[in-house]
Amino acid sequence: MNEKEGNGIRRALISVWNKEGVEQFARSLSEAGVQIISSGGTARFLSKASIPVIPVEDVTGFSEMLDGRVKTLHPKIHGAILARRANPSDMETVKAHGIVPIDVVAVNLYPFVRMLEDGVAGDSLLEYIDIGGPTLLRAAAKNYKDVLVVCDPADYDEVARYIAEGGSVDMKLRQRLAAKVFDVISDYDRSIANWLASSQLS
Repeated sequence: MNEKEGNGIRRALISVWNKEGVEQFARSLSEAGVQIISSGGTARFLSKASIPVIPVEDVTGFSEMLDGRVKTLHPKIHGAILARRANPSDMETVKAHGIVPIDVVAVNLYPFVRMLEDGVAGDSLLEYIDIGGPTLLRAAAKNYKDVLVVCDPADYDEVARYIAEGGSVDMKLRQRLAAKVFDVISDYDRSIANWLASSQLS
């Protein structure tokens, strides 16, 4: 693999509901020598586009469970995201467990609000409450100094350009993308809370 030594970005996790722009984004990363990990429908979508993908289950050693409810909730994923590169203890720990750091996390969430507006209700709507996506985004945003986090397709081009150029990624960009994550998740959770508080559920 032609790893970009300048920015240290070698592995990306991509798992998105909204596939807008993700093929070109993933292709750009792959062409820059970045190894792509993906799950479920995203992995199938990228593979169909002839983009090399490592399935999440090949990283974790576990297949998807509970009708896809559990895919990425695993130490080999979250340890890879949360490990602080400048912390020797963190790096020794992940190495001891065979965990390879993940440098980019690109995730967008199940469309809860859109499904609510479309009239989906009850148990069917519950299935659009994303668990793994917010968890991945929060982990990556917390470790933004080491992990680029992308929750909005509008940011794909800018991130891909930084990676392709091979230089260090501007810390202001990292921080701005991390802040966007918490803004998006806050709105997402508020929508769910409002629905649960106002709906007649059994």
